[in-house]
Amino acid sequence: MYKRVRLKDTVEVPPEELGDVSPTLVKRLLQDKLEGRMDEEVGSIVSVTEVRDIGEGTVLPNRPGVYYEADFDAVTFDPQMQEVVDGTVVEVVEFGAFVGIGPVDGLLHVSQISDEYLAFDAENQQLASNESNRTLGVDDAIRARIVTKSIDERNPRDSKIGLTAKQPGLGKHGWLEEDHEKREATAGE
Repeated sequence: MYKRVRLKDTVEVPPEELGDVSPTLVKRLLQDKLEGRMDEEVGSIVSVTEVRDIGEGTVLPNRPGVYYEADFDAVTFDPQMQEVVDGTVVEVVEFGAFVGIGPVDGLLHVSQISDEYLAFDAENQQLASNESNRTLGVDDAIRARIVTKSIDERNPRDSKIGLTAKQPGLGKHGWLEEDHEKREATAGE
């Protein structure tokens, strides 16, 4: 999920900054350029942590800045298919719940939450079951598995991650604790 990686990229140093091409400046420029960007190979770049090397500057015709290639370390978030993740419900809608997992949100479709029918309660911003009185609402902690992943590098907000919580050991943390307590009580009889 989170990884520390060594990357290489090019930054443009504007003319007014050319007097001090330092690792600190290059790090700031890389952060401005890359943090929050999605990349199919490394995932979402969360933070540029350290600049390791700055190459020779290159001047391009009709461009005011000087371009430097830099090697740097970064922390990335790269959700993997079938990975089990813990997250927090950030929004509940009629068709499911959006779950914050790291710097991105995944969709937990209503059909992938429970075997029970869950109705949308717009007034309380939750999905509720009439059978067991279980509810899923904003700020609830949940464990889910990543089942689909579509990364849009050009527009990271359009990237989609699909989740399921129907398998054993997955679901709202409160439900998992209730199920565990029921199993313990039955085992003690």
